Amino acid sequence: MKRYKKYFIAFTPFAVLFLILYFILINFLVSAALVPSFMEKLEAFQRISDESFAALVQTTDIKTNRQLAKNATEEWQKTAKSKKISAESQDGYTLAAEEFAAETTSHKWVLLLHGYTGWKEEMYPFARWYQEQGYHVLAPDLRCQGDSEGDFIGMGWTDHFDCAIWIDHILSEDADAKIVVHGQSMGAATALMIAGDEKLSKHIDAVISDCAYTDAYSMFQDKIKEWFHLPAFPLVDSACLVLRLRGGYNLKDASAINAVKKSTVPTLFIHGDADDMISVQMSKDLYEAASCQKELLIVKGAGHAQSQDKDPKTYYDTIASFLDE
Repeated sequence: MKRYKKYFIAFTPFAVLFLILYFILINFLVSAALVPSFMEKLEAFQRISDESFAALVQTTDIKTNRQLAKNATEEWQKTAKSKKISAESQDGYTLAAEEFAAETTSHKWVLLLHGYTGWKEEMYPFARWYQEQGYHVLAPDLRCQGDSEGDFIGMGWTDHFDCAIWIDHILSEDADAKIVVHGQSMGAATALMIAGDEKLSKHIDAVISDCAYTDAYSMFQDKIKEWFHLPAFPLVDSACLVLRLRGGYNLKDASAINAVKKSTVPTLFIHGDADDMISVQMSKDLYEAASCQKELLIVKGAGHAQSQDKDPKTYYDTIASFLDE
């Protein structure tokens, strides 16, 4: 018995050291994946950014259409009526957004939501199109990104609570507003979580979900192996615990697929079949799981968030037809 006690005493410092180092590693991974200011300091962040860009489809038609949309958007911004607005989140962070007024009297509104590590300006080409269709546009920076404050990127979960503030803002300007939520990537997952929240969905007429993921937990299982070459188990589950302690939410909370099972909001799912960032299968799974009126558009040859550049006519015509219904 004394011998076992001796071994236990001798082993304890190593166990404590291992736990400390493991906790440091998990904290590092959480910050490296969800805190932009920390991410930008890492050489790995530039490598991941370069790899993500290289994974996009680089065909001539996509490049040409993207440039045409960029040029048209820059011209539109010169005359579009807009104003900067801000709001405070439930946990005290200042959130920023840009609002574009419709050119004619209208109760049609769209809330545009950008993707992971993105910013509102990425959604301005969509804002231009929606305004041309008679919509008022609200394009926020999601928390911890762009001009919005925050501690951790919300992966759609904390963001969908923040978006309740923007919905309230729209309704304060127009009590009869008919609101569309259009998101890309993480913004699309956020839109689906809004649609699955009974308190929020009663104000939403439709959702456009462009290349959403099914849930943040599954995404991080994939990306921790791809980006950091580390095993998903037990690191992602440990990250969930640390994120709960530091950021107030769990990656498992951020589940778009659970949300669509409860949603009654008409939803158009869009995805490129050449998406190497978020598998097209995720949108197919979301579509199958959705309990609402739904439609699925798979754009051949489009990479991540490139469907509007690969085939802009089909992309926008499908959205217009869906919203008309």
